[in-house]
Amino acid sequence: MSAVGTRAPAAGARRAGDLTATVCRDDRHFAALAAEWADLYGRCPTATPFQTHAWLHSWWLSYGAPGRLRVALVRRAGDGRLVAAAPLWLTRARVPTLAFLGGPLTDYGDVLVDEDRPEALPVLATALAGLATRAVVDLREVRPGAAAERLLACWPGPRTRLPDSVCLELPPVPVDELVRRLTSARAQRSRAKLRRIDREGIEARPVPAEEVPGALRRLLDLHHRQWAGRGVTEEHLTERFAEHLGRAARRMAESGHARVTEFLVGGDVVAADLMLLSPLLSGGYLYGADPALRSLKVDVATLLLRNSARLAGEAGCGTLSLLRGDEPYKHHWRPSVVRNQRLLLARRRTAPALWARAAYASGRRWAADRLRDRSWAHGLRRGLRTGRGTPPSPGRTDRRPATS
Repeated sequence: MSAVGTRAPAAGARRAGDLTATVCRDDRHFAALAAEWADLYGRCPTATPFQTHAWLHSWWLSYGAPGRLRVALVRRAGDGRLVAAAPLWLTRARVPTLAFLGGPLTDYGDVLVDEDRPEALPVLATALAGLATRAVVDLREVRPGAAAERLLACWPGPRTRLPDSVCLELPPVPVDELVRRLTSARAQRSRAKLRRIDREGIEARPVPAEEVPGALRRLLDLHHRQWAGRGVTEEHLTERFAEHLGRAARRMAESGHARVTEFLVGGDVVAADLMLLSPLLSGGYLYGADPALRSLKVDVATLLLRNSARLAGEAGCGTLSLLRGDEPYKHHWRPSVVRNQRLLLARRRTAPALWARAAYASGRRWAADRLRDRSWAHGLRRGLRTGRGTPPSPGRTDRRPATS
């Protein structure tokens, strides 16, 4: 199926003015959208690295289910240029649900909209409403200011907004400037940690794009060793995750949306870090560190932050995101607190499912808030971190070092 050029609208297409909406349900068609998707991505200033075609398509290859792909596309009717897209799939939830591709491995979810064609959003909303005749649209981890926020204003049916994960953010400045933001005592300790890294002669090696898959295998091995016995996310141990990460990061490194850095001592790799980048923001997604670094008294969090700040500055990113999670070590650097949102959209016939889902989510959050300060809950969380319970959700606790 051709993605560009003048042609008659496809069967099932919805027309509004000079815009036409269709839905991609075919895996091969989605794969063929890569060049068009990249072009639209460059015209959407709210896009994060998790909206690149490389990330989304790789995730679908590893985690998707046949027949469930639902990617809504809005094009100019005259020349077929892509001006909006919503990367969704029909999940296996008890209630049929349309959710972002990327699932819990993705820190920010969003749609893509050409900044010069804001009128494409109502057309995109109408296309999604057509998909939601028997399903609830559940858009998770929407960052404030994201394009998906504007879907609420033009959604034709019931809708609501709930809080989602907390993300912490820093300005994209060199680590020395981040240190100056700290109190005198904390700044002194941070400078001592930076001097320790330099004394140990730790060398940062940028990994070329063609070497990224092999470097990520080493990263995952270090990651597993570091978190052995401490509640590593089980999904990070799977082959499908390794395949997704290697495949996505290779393509993203080629386009400048990912950087892999290996840290060496005496020629040996002792740590590795995967950084994802976009003009809007950058963030360290996953790292691995040799447990032997503890004997050198090297603070891994400081090592990674210095590298992340440098890469964010070189790439001209607007924000250095610490990604999801409100862990205490992140607050050491005095970040801004930004909460993602969860957008629930439905048609009138599926409104009861929307309100039931919203009530359930609100109840879970209320219970979590109530339990946060209970001593027995603290003990349970300690058990989870040490491997005596269910591991944390993918992409959470074991993604960054628990040191400060």
